[in-house]
Amino acid sequence: MSTAPRAAAPGGGPLCLVTGATGYIGGRLVPELLAAGHRVRCAARSPGKLRDHPWAAEVETVRADALDADSTARAMRGVDVAYYLVHGLGGGSNFERTDREAARVFAAQARAAGVRRIVYLGGLTPAAVPAERLSPHLRSRTEVGRVLLDSGVPTAVLRAAVIIGSGSASFEMLRYLTERLPVMVTPGWVRTRVQPVAVRDVLRYLVGSARLPAEVSRTFDIGGPDVVTYRDMMRRYAAVAGLNRRLIVPVPILTPALSSHWVGLVTPVPASIARPLAESLRHEVVCAEHDIARYVPDPPGAPVGLDRALTLALHRVRDAQVATRWSSASVPGVPSDPLPTDPDWAGGSLYCDVRELHVRVRPQALWQVVEGVGGEHGWYSFPLAWAVRGRLDRLVGGVGLRRGRRDARHLRVGDSLDFWRVEEIRPGRLLRLRAEMRLPGLAWLEMAVEPGDVPGRAYYRQRALFHPRGLLGHAYWWGVSPFHAVVFGGMARNIAAAAVRRDLSAQPASTARRTPPG
Repeated sequence: MSTAPRAAAPGGGPLCLVTGATGYIGGRLVPELLAAGHRVRCAARSPGKLRDHPWAAEVETVRADALDADSTARAMRGVDVAYYLVHGLGGGSNFERTDREAARVFAAQARAAGVRRIVYLGGLTPAAVPAERLSPHLRSRTEVGRVLLDSGVPTAVLRAAVIIGSGSASFEMLRYLTERLPVMVTPGWVRTRVQPVAVRDVLRYLVGSARLPAEVSRTFDIGGPDVVTYRDMMRRYAAVAGLNRRLIVPVPILTPALSSHWVGLVTPVPASIARPLAESLRHEVVCAEHDIARYVPDPPGAPVGLDRALTLALHRVRDAQVATRWSSASVPGVPSDPLPTDPDWAGGSLYCDVRELHVRVRPQALWQVVEGVGGEHGWYSFPLAWAVRGRLDRLVGGVGLRRGRRDARHLRVGDSLDFWRVEEIRPGRLLRLRAEMRLPGLAWLEMAVEPGDVPGRAYYRQRALFHPRGLLGHAYWWGVSPFHAVVFGGMARNIAAAAVRRDLSAQPASTARRTPPG
């Protein structure tokens, strides 16, 4: 994709740059800005991930890296309001330095481009706690806010604690802990007071901040009306979800590191993301003011209370209407290289396992099964092997197999899918997944559907590809290749069989009796 912005629908509102548009908040902010009459430009390292969003045709897209001044400068051209929604949550040991440098690049280029306002969503920090005692995650969020406030561009730093919304990391952590553990021995931080905020209020404040007066440059605490402990939140979630009352026993011996692994075992949120969330709960995070309401007035019924926020989020999950998830953003440290088209790519090997089948089934029925893989539907072969591979991945700090799907039936480019990510989808024809598990190399899984030679038949082609990194990568491929017949061969056969069953069930009984399986 070109680095030049892609033209959007014409409009006369302020031009807003949204960084982090592939992430949880950014992906929800874009349609809210459009609804408010703003023009939107989205900056992303991989703009192709935005292609399948319902609002993609209404925005400009530009390729930009937060650490690259030139690409950031191009993204800033003509921008009125710049939203900074980039952070290194779970980004490794150097994430504080990376966050600091990215914020400096963004601030400098915003000032050079004449941007009239910066809006940043940061973390709520506890009062009277020195910076050195804050968690690295909160300390970095605070430093980024300070860099942006010092930019010379009027800046609004919105500081939120726990964001409650369908698909948010905080909500998923709360939901799975509460649903899966009727009796819990928990870390001491479950007794810490926090002030959660509904994601719809966060978005309302972000949109409203675009029109703040030029003289306003400061932090704003944003939160809902309830101040509760994390234990209270779990109990209130249980009540909203219709679960029996949970028995919660806090113990002091679970450190943030240990508790993050505990969260990683019970929930889909990996330890690398659970740890900064847990560390942030060591200190009380309660709003010291609600000054934002002077500039962005709260409508009736807002801010949304905790019970209402939990109910809305749960309904969205149960109705499969989750617009973005915590896993929408790419996981730091995992490969992002597109599938090579040359087998001798980068001068190395590209191993390939190919399975091909002619199936007596309509192509659209076969495609429905392909697009529905993963999540609750599983991977159609040797479930124990997939489960063990997912558990091993989590043990070494990977994302594991439990991220599931954003939507039970439909996928779009950039979606996370268990330990894969959708790299390409051509509806009815092709699904390509890129592995985000810990591997000594790069891996893809590709499934293609084509019409057969005669009506009512389809051709299925499945490829597993692996580009090894070093001797260990080659050893890994040859070590697991004996299992491919069971895992990948079984997967192809079972996908085909599932499609035949689906097709038969969709046909009238008289037709189904005349159509033998195969």
